[in-house]
Amino acid sequence: MTYQGLLDLPPWQTVLATLAMTHLTIIAVTIYLHRAQAHRALHLHPAVAHVFRFWLWLTTGMVTRQWVAVHRKHHAHCETAQDPHSPQVLGLKTVFWRGAELYMAAGRNADDMVRYGHGTPDDWLERNVYSRFSWHGVGLMLVLDLLLFGVYGLTVWAVQMLWIPILAAGVVNGVGHYWGYRNFETTDAATNILPWGVLIGGEELHNNHHAFPSSARLSMRRWELDVGWLYIRSLSALRLARVKRVAPAPRFIEGKCTIDLDTLRALLVGRMHVVRRFSLDVLRPVTREALSSDAQDACGISPRRAARMLARTWSQLDESSRRRLEQLLAQSRELAVVYQFNERLHQIWERNAPSQEALLQQLQNWCHQAETTGIHALERFSRQLRGFALAGMPAGH
Repeated sequence: MTYQGLLDLPPWQTVLATLAMTHLTIIAVTIYLHRAQAHRALHLHPAVAHVFRFWLWLTTGMVTRQWVAVHRKHHAHCETAQDPHSPQVLGLKTVFWRGAELYMAAGRNADDMVRYGHGTPDDWLERNVYSRFSWHGVGLMLVLDLLLFGVYGLTVWAVQMLWIPILAAGVVNGVGHYWGYRNFETTDAATNILPWGVLIGGEELHNNHHAFPSSARLSMRRWELDVGWLYIRSLSALRLARVKRVAPAPRFIEGKCTIDLDTLRALLVGRMHVVRRFSLDVLRPVTREALSSDAQDACGISPRRAARMLARTWSQLDESSRRRLEQLLAQSRELAVVYQFNERLHQIWERNAPSQEALLQQLQNWCHQAETTGIHALERFSRQLRGFALAGMPAGH
C-alpha cells in the first residue's frame, strides 16, 4: 500500500492544504518582508514577525536582509540599468522566468546589502541559522511534506518552491511592470494586475504601491481587493500589529478659496492624487475636444492615447513620443496650454524654490494664471485645487 503520510489525506484535501500553505507564504512576503521590513509601513509584534520569518525560511530560503535590500534598490533605480529586475530593461520573458535568479544574483552584492539592507533583523537566529543556513529550511520542508503527505509530499513541496518565484518574482515584478491598468502616472512602468488578489495577497496592486510605497494599504479604489490589508487589520485588532502609514486620501473643503501652506502641504504629499485628477478632469476632456477626426488622422494618434502622452512630463518621453507630442501641441493652442500647466505643476513638486513661501507663491501664481486661460476644464480644476486637502496623512508628515 502506498504511504499516505501522517495526515493520511485524500488528494483533494492535500490540494487544499497546499493552497493554504502557499497562501501563508504569500501573506508572509507581503506583510512581513514587503510592507513591514522593506517599507516600514507597519510594526509587527515580535512573535508574529518571527512566525513569518521562520515560515519563509522553510518555504523559500529567502534571507530578510537580502530581499529587503534588493527591493529597496528596485525602488531607488526603477526601470534603469541598475534596477535588479526591470522587464522594461531586461525584457518580460527574462524577469518572468528568471525573476528568482535575478533576486539571488542581486543579493550577492555586498555593497548593496550595506546600503539598502539596514534595519533588518540581526539577532542570533538570523546570524547563525536563517542567514547562515538559508537553504537548509527548504530541505527541512521537504522532509516535513513527505512525512505529512506521503507520496504526494514531493509534489506539495515542488508547488511551494515554485509559488514565490512564479507569482511574486515573475508575475508581480515582471507582468506588474509591463501590462495592466494604472491609477497613477508614476515615473516608472508599474501597473495593477487583476484579478489575482487572492493568490498574490494584494501585491498585484503594484501601480498603487509605487505611487505610495510607504503605505500599509495597497488598494485605492472601492473595487480593488487587498487581501494583505485585511490580515493587517485583523492583526491590528488583536494588537499584534500597528499600522504606521497609509496613503493619504484626497478630499476637497467646500468653499475654501485661499491657497495657503496647508494647501501646498497637501499638494506635495498627495501629488499622485492630483496628477490623477488633472489627467481625468483636464487632459482627457481637453484632448477629446481638441482632436477632431482630421487632427487625429494628421497625427496618427487617438485622443485616448494622446491624453496618456500628455500626462507624462517631457523627460519621461522617448524621442519618438516627443516628436508626436510636438505635433499635437503645434496644432492645438488648448493642448499646448494644459501641457504647459502640467509641466509647471510638476516643477512645484520638484521643490526647486529656495523656501516654502516661494513654493507657495508658485502655486498661487499657477492657480491665478490657470483661471484666466479661458479653458473651462483647467479653470474648474484650479478652483477645486484651492480646496484640496488630505485625510489619513502618513505618519512623519
